[in-house]
Amino acid sequence: MDKELLKQQVCAAIDASAAQIKAIADCIADEPELGFKEVKTSAKVAEFMRQLGLETQTGLAINGVKGRAHGGKPGPTAAVLGELDAVGCPESAKADPLTGAAHACGHNLQIATMLGAACGIMKSGVLKELAGDVVFFGVPAEEYIEIEYRKKLLESGKLHFLSGKGQLIYEGAFDDIDMAMQMHADKNMPRPTVSVGDSSNGFVGKTVRYIGKTAHAADAPHEGINALNAAMLGLMGINALRETFREQDVVRVHPIITKGGDFVNSVPADVRMELYVRAKTMQAIDNTHNRVDAALKAGGDAIGAKTEIVTLPGMMPLNCNRRMNELMVENARKAYPDVDIKDAGHFSASTDMGDVSHLMPVIHPFIGGTDGLLHTGGFHVVDFEAAVLLPAKAFAMMLVDLLVDDAKEAKGILADFKPILTKEEYIAKMESYFG
Repeated sequence: MDKELLKQQVCAAIDASAAQIKAIADCIADEPELGFKEVKTSAKVAEFMRQLGLETQTGLAINGVKGRAHGGKPGPTAAVLGELDAVGCPESAKADPLTGAAHACGHNLQIATMLGAACGIMKSGVLKELAGDVVFFGVPAEEYIEIEYRKKLLESGKLHFLSGKGQLIYEGAFDDIDMAMQMHADKNMPRPTVSVGDSSNGFVGKTVRYIGKTAHAADAPHEGINALNAAMLGLMGINALRETFREQDVVRVHPIITKGGDFVNSVPADVRMELYVRAKTMQAIDNTHNRVDAALKAGGDAIGAKTEIVTLPGMMPLNCNRRMNELMVENARKAYPDVDIKDAGHFSASTDMGDVSHLMPVIHPFIGGTDGLLHTGGFHVVDFEAAVLLPAKAFAMMLVDLLVDDAKEAKGILADFKPILTKEEYIAKMESYFG
């Protein structure tokens, strides 16, 4: 069958399902859940997949949901991903009042895009024309937050890595996928827009604890060791390092104090922090994070406090596939001829899609139709068609491009792709950061 006719069919099926797609986006936004806690969200996605007739697996990396459908004959497997978790944003109008979770990063739009693409493929009848499988994968815990909680999951054996896709790679959930695509909502971009990126920062995570000695803060401060002062000096040490960070490495170090003491009339003896050390390459991360440790330890040494630093594997830098980016642009223009196409280049934030990109071809475009800054209460959708239906159609049409004609396009991309790491090398590299 003619490829362009197949594309028309998948787009028509998405248009016919628009109300259903919007309903799942809104339903997920109404009950936001933080990473590795996405129980309700996972159940909603699994039920949607089952109703489409997808073979559905659940419980991957605790809450991941994977739906698969088989084409008319064997071939590569192409996946569309969407992230299940919310971010902490208590100021959002739709924040959970108990947890502060809110979809202020637009992950509910990712899920709706993924399920919209699934509607296009499953309801249009095009599967029989494709060579290979399609996978629609709801993945947990992209937001790297609540580190102490995740450390407990590590200690209990429920996790091996702290991010959703890293854990999925470890469990083998990507072993039967050859290439993957995922969108992300853009910031301050109300017009229909596709911003095509090349790369992103990666990072390692750290927890820090300063242990001092308590004493009466007014009567006998000389008897104490002030762990909060140690933390302040450690932060000043990091700030003194900033002038040594090279522009081309796009280094970002951003700490928070999660515990500043216990009682105001006692010298703080237990102070805790979390931070990321981000950079454009793993080499730059490796060159930076040990110097950050030295600065943090110097704060403790100056005051006489004990400094405990735990480094944890975070996320790897993103590397997008050029040909898949081209297909995304071509199909976005088919879906919405007036769409703005922008070159996003490198972005300094991080995504665990970077981990996947070390193993297989991926893309991670940013999609307009939204306004406000990400991770803030002001983030909101202004054009649902642009924010969700446009990328859903583009991804569904990409699946046709990749797998039609005996999957010639997908096979060509895979033949040209050289993995940055094998799965075994990836696991070993990530494990090397535990310490």
